[in-house]
Amino acid sequence: MELKSHRFISFFEPEQAAQLSRVAIVEQLPDRTVIFEEGERPDFLYLVLAGKVEFRKCQNGNQYKTVAEALPDDFFGEFGILDGQPRSAQAIVCKQATLAKIPRIGLIDVLEKTQSTVVLNLFSYIVQRLRTTTEEYVKELVYKDRMVLLGETINTIIHDLKSPLSAINLASSLIKEIHPDKETIEWSNIIRAQAQQMLSMAQELLEFSQGQGELHKNPVNLAEVLQTFEKLNQIYFQQAGVELFINCPDDIVIDADKDKLLRVLQNLANNSVEAFKNRGGRIEVMVWSDSKIAHIKFYDNGPGIPEKIHDRLFESFVTYGKATGTGLGTAIIKSIIDAHKGSISFSSSKDEGTTFNIQIPIG
Repeated sequence: MELKSHRFISFFEPEQAAQLSRVAIVEQLPDRTVIFEEGERPDFLYLVLAGKVEFRKCQNGNQYKTVAEALPDDFFGEFGILDGQPRSAQAIVCKQATLAKIPRIGLIDVLEKTQSTVVLNLFSYIVQRLRTTTEEYVKELVYKDRMVLLGETINTIIHDLKSPLSAINLASSLIKEIHPDKETIEWSNIIRAQAQQMLSMAQELLEFSQGQGELHKNPVNLAEVLQTFEKLNQIYFQQAGVELFINCPDDIVIDADKDKLLRVLQNLANNSVEAFKNRGGRIEVMVWSDSKIAHIKFYDNGPGIPEKIHDRLFESFVTYGKATGTGLGTAIIKSIIDAHKGSISFSSSKDEGTTFNIQIPIG
């Protein structure tokens, strides 16, 4: 965008706008260029004409956390210019950016000659933007507190689960020894698998709450994953009156973490079953691939996802009209797909049900 049409310049009368444009220095900066460091004395106000700038706080020595960003038509650095205090964060170019920087002396000179109504309009915008930033910061603090509490709770649950789950595994092994027929062995194996899944689900929640989660990738046959998923949910779907239909070629193999893929499918299934509300329903899972991507379509004919949460569905603690659940199911799904360098999207309506489309690289 052109400098004269930038939001900041438009606040001023033509004479002052022209003066600011004259003193502005336009620069094109490559990716990862540090504009200023946290703690530096302020000397310029910056207008973003193209690209993106990130603001980062230093944590744990040399680790940085992005706390905000500026896009075209945004400006930054105004607080340091106005109060003269050191910069509160590092500013760094993301990809590349075109910036116009206005010297502090030149800006103060223009502000001293500007009508009060113009200054009030400018400050009103700055205050509103600060209010929005503060709200986001408060939300993040609340989110962190909830995650810490969740982690502590799940840690306790995992500790308490280990003893009864060990007893369940031992009992299922003894049953197999006493009754070594094929059907008993199969059901005993299901019991062991479900017990292990309970522990894995709790562990997954703990890792998510701590911002951790390690992938154990191996060649995974998606048809075999879906067979396991079907077997583990056989009784669950029967009791809920849910029909499951799977269409997957036998030869699609991807480099992935099998347990975490099962967690994705299980979370989607749990959401579908809960949406059916004991009225029964239909779940369809279709898989296909091209040369580089495996595609998984997960469909249910339920009442759809409420429009109120469409934009925030993959955020943590987002839920609507559900009697149970933590609001973390879809957030965990997305974190797993992201960890596999994949993508996930959805479409949903009251009349057509809900479809999740997942893409995961094959290699």
